[in-house]
Amino acid sequence: MLKERLKWTARHANRHKHTGSLLAHCNFVLGCERSVTSKHACPGIDVRKDSAMKVGIVGMGWVGTSIAASLLTRTTTRELYLSDVRPGLAEGEAMDLSHAAPFLRAAVVRPATLSEMHECDAVVIAAGRNGKPGESRLDLLRDNASIVRQLGEALRGFGGLLVVVTNPVDVLTHVLLDASGLPPARVIGSGTLLDTARMRHVIGTELGVSPQSIHMNVLGEHGDSQVAVFSSASVGTMRLRAWAGWDRSRETALAERVRWAAREIIARKGATNHAIGLATAYLLKWALADEQRVLTVSRLQEGAAGLRDVCISLPVIVGRAGATQVLEPDLEDAERAALTCSAELLRRAYGSVAAG
Repeated sequence: MLKERLKWTARHANRHKHTGSLLAHCNFVLGCERSVTSKHACPGIDVRKDSAMKVGIVGMGWVGTSIAASLLTRTTTRELYLSDVRPGLAEGEAMDLSHAAPFLRAAVVRPATLSEMHECDAVVIAAGRNGKPGESRLDLLRDNASIVRQLGEALRGFGGLLVVVTNPVDVLTHVLLDASGLPPARVIGSGTLLDTARMRHVIGTELGVSPQSIHMNVLGEHGDSQVAVFSSASVGTMRLRAWAGWDRSRETALAERVRWAAREIIARKGATNHAIGLATAYLLKWALADEQRVLTVSRLQEGAAGLRDVCISLPVIVGRAGATQVLEPDLEDAERAALTCSAELLRRAYGSVAAG
């Protein structure tokens, strides 16, 4: 194995002569490998035997770099490929991250082309511009849709998972799905995974309980029309609304705090990056380990909750074959109506850019 890795290093050093200095810095040492199998494998997906992860990230801005750091510190990533349209940026980030090798699992970090990312288990799309203060995610749509469409075309035939984090994530997940031609289960948006985490944090803080013991989902758009599902929320095994002292009249205010959280952060520091970096790293960790976790991520809906032909977040089982089984959420009438409105908003937004 060591000889094979050294041959790999030499071969790629010759291919990328301009990154010779990087190869001297990168951590080309072997990590542990363990065999896994997937009972949920489906035609067209390459289910590899190695549970260590090979991940590509396209777009090395605030979010891309946070995802990269989180992958190296929180997962079994053994190879991390970085790409950015800005000359030298991916190489610089790879060098910087590689210098942390003594503190991390063994891993290779290097710049790569889009064609080389076809070798990966998963590719994260973080390319595009950030939101501006006071701007909704849907205002970003026109600028970022063309970028994501080009990336999708370059990744046609890819054998792994595509994960979109660029905003507006739901619509861009749909754009990437169409451009890549991959099955819907293998094109996933981070969706309301982060909104759900934010809500659990907010409620946990209110109650003085660990957010890990708060069980509640935020569904719909990752944005202004998201739907906080209080009706089925629980603290441990107790319904939230049965919790002593819980005031249902405050639910709207708590939902608004989560809904506008990103705007508050952007107004103060210019972008949100750390939480989405960790959320994406754990999404990849759980998916590629085939843990079959139920997560609120965005994918093309095919009938659950009465929704079709729109990428939107519902609870879905996620494993190495992707977001394979969407679960029917238990919703009150008002929540279901709000979810339907959210879907219609996203459907119209996608229609505005579907023709390219």
